[in-house]
Amino acid sequence: MRLTTTNDPDGGAPREMNVHAVDRETVNATVTVAVPAARVFAILTDPTTHPAIDGTGWVQKSVDQAPLTEVGQIFRMDMYHGDHPAGEYQVVNKVEVLDPPRAVGWLTGQDKGDGRLEFGGWIWRYDLRPLGPSETEVTLTYDWSAVPRFVRERGIRFPPFGPGHLADSLHHLAELAEPRSATGR
Repeated sequence: MRLTTTNDPDGGAPREMNVHAVDRETVNATVTVAVPAARVFAILTDPTTHPAIDGTGWVQKSVDQAPLTEVGQIFRMDMYHGDHPAGEYQVVNKVEVLDPPRAVGWLTGQDKGDGRLEFGGWIWRYDLRPLGPSETEVTLTYDWSAVPRFVRERGIRFPPFGPGHLADSLHHLAELAEPRSATGR
């Protein structure tokens, strides 16, 4: 599927987004932003920006404020989802990919309450490809191919969001990353 937005909501330059079903267990979307990759990477590795980036509205608040700086780092997010048994809940994320300023990705899971963390096998990953000194192609991938059978048997639908979620998230990222001028852009 290809999503094209003719203009951003503030009347800025045309922006094209592509959403692709890569295979049955991976989906991704791509957008080009008019900022250097280092700026995009800094936003993505700041957990406090994740609620503003999230295209579903589920991510409510970053519990951990420290930037993502190493593989294996844990960071938590307060969440809300109307279909979740608790409504409000917390996820634990573990950085799996950190290649400044080209890629960042994390597994999502939960704290079992006894000091153990359980990760569901799905990963969020952003790949950044500089297209020049001030332009970057950003691909967001959601990959659930490593979800084990016992997690799938819990009845979780994959992906657990609609087709516009990735594009919405990239649109929000672009809004955070692209500087605005005094005239609104």
